[in-house]
Amino acid sequence: MEGKIQRATSKAAANGKPKTIKDYIKDMEPAIKAALPSVITPERFTRITLSALSTSPALMECTPKSFLAAMMTAAQLGVEPNTTLGQAWLIPYKNHGIMECQFQLGYKGLIDLAYRSGDVSVIQAHTVYENDTFEYELGLEPKLRHVPAVTDRGEPTYFYAMFKLKDGGYGFEVMSVEDVRNHAKRYSQAYTKGRTSPWQTNFEEMAKKTVLKKALKYAPLRSDFVRAVVQDETIKHEIAEDMSEVPTIEVEEYSVADSEGEARFDEQVLTVDDETGEVTDTEA
Repeated sequence: MEGKIQRATSKAAANGKPKTIKDYIKDMEPAIKAALPSVITPERFTRITLSALSTSPALMECTPKSFLAAMMTAAQLGVEPNTTLGQAWLIPYKNHGIMECQFQLGYKGLIDLAYRSGDVSVIQAHTVYENDTFEYELGLEPKLRHVPAVTDRGEPTYFYAMFKLKDGGYGFEVMSVEDVRNHAKRYSQAYTKGRTSPWQTNFEEMAKKTVLKKALKYAPLRSDFVRAVVQDETIKHEIAEDMSEVPTIEVEEYSVADSEGEARFDEQVLTVDDETGEVTDTEA
């Protein structure tokens, strides 16, 4: 696949007609078809990807290799990028002045992949608000109880994720709002990037994703799921039959940007949720 992109680029340059990302997507249709699992058709995935380019113009400015790598990561995992399903996102970031495309799993994508592993019977992530009834206890007999308030739930106080395995095992993770913020400050380059950071525009969804990933560390899931999770929030410049084996590009200057080079995701049709970091349809 990598050689095919290089040949297409050389041919386009010789003809004096540089290819757009849309052209590359058309060229990659056979590879997309081969990569996709049965949960999504090649025609639908191609339409979704082209729609992402239309609704988020900054993606058109990304380097072709980073965009195609993010696209193929989504294809191999069988998740729909930049749709209201919230499974995954192709997000443009500036890295040393160069627009790159990052692949990002949504928490709903994590849940879907966990179910597909075949080991999980139940998996959920929730927000606890200050007027909810919420109790949890660790130790030899862990307990978790959450009764949402009927009205006036107040502000978020905790986030938790839980899973049950088909063999009867279970586990959960709880994080306070402060725990989540401290985690984001330590591990997320996007956290401090102002009002357009996914942590600022969709904090609650990002928090659910964080606590879900921590909970699933204790779940004895298959290696395929583990390889899928490690590809979250990565930028890659190569394409392979197994995208989990492609090295991640180190990002030093990290900022969300739109087609004008400014960080203004909130003005696009698809916006990044301030709690989850996921892109959502503002019309919806």
